[in-house]
Amino acid sequence: MMNSIEHREVSHSRGRQFDRDEDEEDEDEDNDMSAWERAYTDERSWESLQEDESGLLRPIDNKMLSHAQYRRRIRAISSTSTATRIQKGLIRYLYVVMDFSRAATEMDFKPSRMAVIAKHVEAFVREFFDQNPLSQIGLVVIKDGVANCLTDMGGSPESHIKALMKKLVCSGDASLQNALELVHEYLVQVPSYGHREVLILYSALSTCDPGDIMETIQRCKKSKIRCSIVGLSAEMFICKHICQETGGSYSIALDELHLKELLLEHAPPPPAIAEYAIANLIRMGFPQRAAEGVASICVCHKEAKVGAGYTCPRCKARVCELPTECRICGLTLVSSPHLARSYHHLFPITPFDEVSFSQGNMTGKKSIETCFGCIQNLMNPGTASGYCVTCPKCKKYFCLDCDIYIHESLHNCPGCESLRHSKSINTGEG
Repeated sequence: MMNSIEHREVSHSRGRQFDRDEDEEDEDEDNDMSAWERAYTDERSWESLQEDESGLLRPIDNKMLSHAQYRRRIRAISSTSTATRIQKGLIRYLYVVMDFSRAATEMDFKPSRMAVIAKHVEAFVREFFDQNPLSQIGLVVIKDGVANCLTDMGGSPESHIKALMKKLVCSGDASLQNALELVHEYLVQVPSYGHREVLILYSALSTCDPGDIMETIQRCKKSKIRCSIVGLSAEMFICKHICQETGGSYSIALDELHLKELLLEHAPPPPAIAEYAIANLIRMGFPQRAAEGVASICVCHKEAKVGAGYTCPRCKARVCELPTECRICGLTLVSSPHLARSYHHLFPITPFDEVSFSQGNMTGKKSIETCFGCIQNLMNPGTASGYCVTCPKCKKYFCLDCDIYIHESLHNCPGCESLRHSKSINTGEG
């Protein structure tokens, strides 16, 4: 009896020791990767230099660089929004196709194209659902000449990110036709009010297709599927032709930072194609949150679960998360915050105007010495980098960080809202 107990204790201790060894190995791998990335950054130190007005080299201000990239993105969005009769698809069904063929093992993007794609697709998925809470995403992988669905279409970012964190392998050739055929098969079932989109991250310089890809492109065009491609190598005629025929965009990533910027450009909803911009009335349900601690069958996973969920107002079926589509009655289920968060795409904030301290119009004005948003000192060149922004409507001044926060997260100008609130109080409406 004592021998069996001792044997059991030894086996448990060995199991715990084995788990600790595995954790230590994972930690060592993470440390090695971070050390390698730091060393690679030091090797490419020339990329962190820029030439000033006098011809001297000085370090790039990362804060100003990120703000300049943000300003370009905001101007691109505002230029499309100011045009007449622009419709945007707030309910999007997007498939992200990742090329994990043999070409994805190339190391021009460090440590490899595959690792960089997985890393930035994870960030893109989070940003996509932050800006499009009513939309859904699916992930597709192309390798060995075929296309496989990595995750089904869904509105949960965690399920897609969990699939990306698995061990992915690159092998074989890429096939654009098989990828388009697969996503066409899924997207053709999307309701007419949904905007069908495909975003392809393509690494290869060729495509291995089993048939006529031109026929597949025409089927996608007929089914109103917008195809956009971001290339990681050189420009290809067939990729450009796909995007031109379906109304998408085609671009080539120059480096990792440029790839991230190109991906984030696809997060906001694009303007609807003119001939497809048809207004539709959509029937939606606003489910109530179920009681805690009650066991019920979830129609999403088809199994009994204990805990809070949501009850469909039409058929009383239980779902785990929102937004989704009821598997029983087909009703689109959303929550009111999701609907409100999608509203800002229709009426975006006007881009703020840049103001330089060197213009001499800031000195002596105490009212604009601090940022209206965070009360930061705007006169300190060390914190403001010599620039700030002003709202063209309320004329309030903001720092660069508040400018990004207002346009990308808050979606309301604090200066305009304060003036509107004070006006309502003075007129007795508040």
